[in-house]
Amino acid sequence: MKSLRARLLLFLLAAIVLAAGVQGFVAYRTVLQEADQIFDYHMQQMALSLRAGLPPSAAVSGLGDGEENIEFVVQVWTLDGQRIFESAAQAALPQRAVLGFSNVRARGTTYRVFSLQSRTLVIQVAQDMAARRNMAGTLALRTVAPIALAAPLLMLVVWWVVSRSLAPVARVRSQVAARQADDLSPVSEGGLPEEVRPLVHELNLLFGRVHRAFEAQKHFVADAAHELRSPLAALKLQVQGLQRAHDAAARDLAVGRLAAGIDRATRLVEQMLALARHEASSAAGVPPEWVDLREVARLALSDAIAGAQARRIDIGIADAEADAARVRGRQDALRTLLRNLLDNAVKYTPEGGRVDIRIARQGGATELTVEDSGPGLPAAERERVLDRFYRAGEPQAPGSGLGLAIVKSIADQHGAQLDIGHSEALGGLRVALRFPY
Repeated sequence: MKSLRARLLLFLLAAIVLAAGVQGFVAYRTVLQEADQIFDYHMQQMALSLRAGLPPSAAVSGLGDGEENIEFVVQVWTLDGQRIFESAAQAALPQRAVLGFSNVRARGTTYRVFSLQSRTLVIQVAQDMAARRNMAGTLALRTVAPIALAAPLLMLVVWWVVSRSLAPVARVRSQVAARQADDLSPVSEGGLPEEVRPLVHELNLLFGRVHRAFEAQKHFVADAAHELRSPLAALKLQVQGLQRAHDAAARDLAVGRLAAGIDRATRLVEQMLALARHEASSAAGVPPEWVDLREVARLALSDAIAGAQARRIDIGIADAEADAARVRGRQDALRTLLRNLLDNAVKYTPEGGRVDIRIARQGGATELTVEDSGPGLPAAERERVLDRFYRAGEPQAPGSGLGLAIVKSIADQHGAQLDIGHSEALGGLRVALRFPY
């Protein structure tokens, strides 16, 4: 049963039926117990009154409710076993009497019998137990009848209350159904029940994440269309130059320029894809885990060591504190972050220079630092280099302008504070990231 309204109605009907059944059973047992006490007392008093030898009537009437007559059967015996009186011959009670109260089977039913012995007589007063059960059942039925009559009214009331309570849910459903595919604005949470509001709140959070993912995708497409135009145009010119080459030297020069252009375009595409991938993972809310920054540094060094050796640059981990190396994050993303920092440092550090990685605990936070002995950056450009496709210095500067933008994106995902400054130790650029401990 998928309908909440129908489920509530079914459960309510079952609860009403169960409550009515329990109440009827309790009422029946209570009335039957009280009837046993009352009629037993009445039988006992009748037998005591007959002990004085008062002549009974042909039929002795007991207590009634105004609509039915509860008959008692009276038999009187002498001490030698001779029956001298019976009020109803068809009762056929046994001749052997058990003094006091007892239950006797006769004529297919059960009689409640009270026997009393005087000095000369044995008196029996009996009553059919079915009369007591019928009276108890009638009273129990009268107790349950009002509940049965009120059940349809309760069902209507519950139907109305549930319909009114679910009206805000229907309103939310209508709002969502009427939306366009690109409408990811939050759904109104006003007037919603407390049980439904968390669901709508989570739905709004989902809309927010999807909206950020769409925005990241649109930015990526716009950036790709803008930035790939120039490298592709340059590759086309270099191919034309290769076609116009007349000798081997010219062809070799054109092939070298074409290969360099392809490498730059490949690097640009890789950087753009890396940026899009990390922005998408941030929008998707991938859960973080504990990461050892020393292991991340070793992996990033293995990626950058070839370029550093080609330029005779001393690159390595200068300092790493074991107790401060664990942070909450994603290892692949942190490896990409550190690899981009090392690539930038190697690219701008002169041959024979130095690049150091430091991991330490600073003021309650874990600090990851990359320093180089390159020319550094003017203070005015230290903020702008974090923008996409911005190249410090001349427009012809090497690179795609995405390396530090990727670093900034990953740092924001991890809640890390990014600081770019001057390296006091090596004289070049110092990039520090402070991770919350």
